[in-house]
Amino acid sequence: MASIFTKIINREIPGHIVLEDEHFIAFLDISPLVMGHTLVVPKKEVDYIFDNDDVTLSKTMVFAKKVARAIDKSIPCKRVGVAVIGLEVPHTHVHLVPLNSMRDINFLEPKLHPTQEELAATAAKIKAAL
Repeated sequence: MASIFTKIINREIPGHIVLEDEHFIAFLDISPLVMGHTLVVPKKEVDYIFDNDDVTLSKTMVFAKKVARAIDKSIPCKRVGVAVIGLEVPHTHVHLVPLNSMRDINFLEPKLHPTQEELAATAAKIKAAL
């Protein structure tokens, strides 16, 4: 069965996409730790990040770097944190989280529940910085 990320990639469900190419996609987390929390996902559905081939693994981080630079320019933060957990959705994904404190990347903290309009505005800011 296709992951929720594959459904976003295939446009079966909506996503607030900030960047996409032939092999990767980046979109906002709908339950972010902080506003601007973005997921970078290879389009090929592989569950565990280290099961990706070396080229995909390295290109995932290069793609994430482009997105992180745009987040850094568009969302007030000290830096952009990176996390790979991989337990919640069985599809490789890298979390990019705008950080002002260590608490901002604590996945045990309550998540935000932004409106679709807030997500769309945040996505537009990040896209404009690319």
